[in-house]
Amino acid sequence: MRTTTDILKLISAILISQLAGVIGSAFTFRAIPTWYATLRKPAFSPPNWIFGPVWTTLYMLMGIAAWLVWRKGFADRSVRIALILFLTQLALNALWSVIFFGLRSPMWAFVEIVALWVAIMMTTIYFFKVSRAAGALMIPYIAWVSFAAALNLYVARLNQ
Repeated sequence: MRTTTDILKLISAILISQLAGVIGSAFTFRAIPTWYATLRKPAFSPPNWIFGPVWTTLYMLMGIAAWLVWRKGFADRSVRIALILFLTQLALNALWSVIFFGLRSPMWAFVEIVALWVAIMMTTIYFFKVSRAAGALMIPYIAWVSFAAALNLYVARLNQ
C-alpha cells in the first residue's frame, strides 16, 4: 500500500519533470509562428502539433521513472548518482529550447542535444541499476531525443 509520502513524491517527480517542458515552452511558443516557421525543414519533420503531446507524455514517463528510483532511498549511492544525472539531463533538456528557439541557434542546439543525449544515456543506465522499470521508462525518451537530434542537425544544415 502506498503511503501519502510516496504519492507526494510521485506527484513531485512528475511536476519537476513537467517543469522542464514549461521552461522550454516559454522560448518555443514565441518562436514557432515567427522564426521557426521560416526555417527550411527536412521531409521527415513532423507537424508542429505533435511535439506538445509527445513531450508531455515523455515528461510524465520521466517523472514516474525518477520516482521509482527516488523511492529506493538516498542511502544507496546508485540512487543518489541516478537522481543527480536525472536532474542534470532535465536541465540540459530545458536548455536546448533556450538555445534553439531563444537564441535561434540550431547548430549550437545540436551540440547541446548531443550532450543531452549522453546525459540521458547515463541516466538510463543508472536507472536500470536501481530499477529495471525506471530504466525501461526512459527508453521512449532517448528514442525521441535521438530523432530530435537528427531533426535538429538537418534543420541546422538546411539553414546555414
